[in-house]
Amino acid sequence: MAGPTTTTERGAPGPRGPKGAGSKGAGSGRPPAARPLLRWRPGPGGGRRALPGPRAVLLLAAALLLVLGGVWLFYGSAWLRVGQVTASGTRVLTPAQVKAAAAVPVGAPLASVDTDEIEGRLLRALPRVESVEAVRSWPDGIALTVVERTPVLLVEKGGKFTEVDAAGVRYATVDAARAPKGVPLLELTADQSPSLRRFGTGRLTAEAVRVAGDLPARVAAAAKVLRVRSYDSITLELTGGRTVVWGSGEDGEAKARTLTALMKAAPKAGHFDVSAPTAPAASRS
Repeated sequence: MAGPTTTTERGAPGPRGPKGAGSKGAGSGRPPAARPLLRWRPGPGGGRRALPGPRAVLLLAAALLLVLGGVWLFYGSAWLRVGQVTASGTRVLTPAQVKAAAAVPVGAPLASVDTDEIEGRLLRALPRVESVEAVRSWPDGIALTVVERTPVLLVEKGGKFTEVDAAGVRYATVDAARAPKGVPLLELTADQSPSLRRFGTGRLTAEAVRVAGDLPARVAAAAKVLRVRSYDSITLELTGGRTVVWGSGEDGEAKARTLTALMKAAPKAGHFDVSAPTAPAASRS
């Protein structure tokens, strides 16, 4: 009697199925899977950790090269370096003086130039400069724009004239030949006045500066001397032998308007008094 057989019949499917069943070949109809940016690897403790795939590595490398190239372009190359310095806005000073005082480091990488330091250096070297702006002018320039102080008074001492601006800053001393025209000379004659003991020379000078800044343009251009006898006794000497009693430095705008109107109403007058702007006076002498 025949025993139980342990073989399958020829052609019968085995435990793994027919050859080629479940394969992902071209005949399966499925598109090939995209290659992932990250690949998973076993991590500590049995977990999984992500490792960058080839595409991610290439992207990181490209970004690093881009950053390094930018750093080299701005700081290491010979292209973006300071090659020229320009100066504008000068009136009394020359552009050459401004550029010399600024001491811009020619040849240095333009991106590394400290413009604030340049501005501070120039202001310290040239008191005549009220403000300055230093800006980068790509690809290889530094542009300096200055604003010079405008004198409103001159203080004479020993044949030299010191210019004083509207803020009361004494910023330049020049000889008579270089003294600016159309700027009144300050005379303090308050030696015996109680105002000098009370306020001091500095305060009286500040009042004179205040008056000079309030003068109408036409009067300022004609002013020769601004004389301070006391805090509330300030007078002007104008061209043509004319005089103006201004009084104190208070109510400057009102006094300026009144003086302008008074000069139009009495063009031949030689003496004007606007110390009380609500009650002005004009006379021939």
